[in-house]
Amino acid sequence: MPVARTAALAAALCGGLAGNATAMEEVPFITTPDHVTAAMLQLAGVGASDYVIDLGSGDGRIVITAARVHGARGLGVEIVPDLVAQSRELARRAGVADRAEFREQDLFATDLSPASVVTMYLLPEVNLQLRPRLLALKPGTRIVSHDWDLGDWRPDRTLVLDVPDKVVGLDKRSRLHLWTVPAAVQGRWCGTGAQHGWQLDLSQQFQRVQGRVEPGGLAIDATVSGLDLASADGLALRLVDGPARALAVRRADGAWSMLAGARFEPAAAAGCPR
Repeated sequence: MPVARTAALAAALCGGLAGNATAMEEVPFITTPDHVTAAMLQLAGVGASDYVIDLGSGDGRIVITAARVHGARGLGVEIVPDLVAQSRELARRAGVADRAEFREQDLFATDLSPASVVTMYLLPEVNLQLRPRLLALKPGTRIVSHDWDLGDWRPDRTLVLDVPDKVVGLDKRSRLHLWTVPAAVQGRWCGTGAQHGWQLDLSQQFQRVQGRVEPGGLAIDATVSGLDLASADGLALRLVDGPARALAVRRADGAWSMLAGARFEPAAAAGCPR
């Protein structure tokens, strides 16, 4: 059964867009076929340990499917009362009411921090308004958006599906975009132990990290996925988060061999000790 999704309408009604009456009147209800719903959850790698938050949840199919098929828990946020009631009833019939919750709620008033997966089918401008909150989620959180991207925060992966009966637009395909929230690693990091006196200087734009190691001046060009940073030329580090924050080298091949086993800690205001 196709799913009546009201995400785009919900997006237009909240988050500072309420003054755009014409846009709201023109936003249609959008049906999402079962194979697109399934693909969104598969793209995010949803499993039993996940908590899925669906923004603009329509009749609740994504959260219900996440619970019924993948054993996950989840929350659907929707501003249309009848659809929230329908979602709760469908969850009850599917036997997952204890794992699939639905709220009549403004998506911008929703606490996203419990999520390990966020799914959404929203207007492009709403995605951009949400982007700072999504980037602030815990590293490793997966985000899947149907059709619309997040501007210059490029997706880690895009999947294109044929949707012959798609009612919006001329292109009868859906594009599913996946992002994994990257850890924030920009700044100066100081070597410890055998690498005392070494330093990493890193700049970051979303999942792209560039920088330099001193001494030696080796340039870093790497990608961050969750807590892991890796370059194509043999360097891999993992952020150890918490009170004792550090970057631990997990692999150091080729020109990076001098960093094998190294650990770097955030620099103090005075910089790295010599």
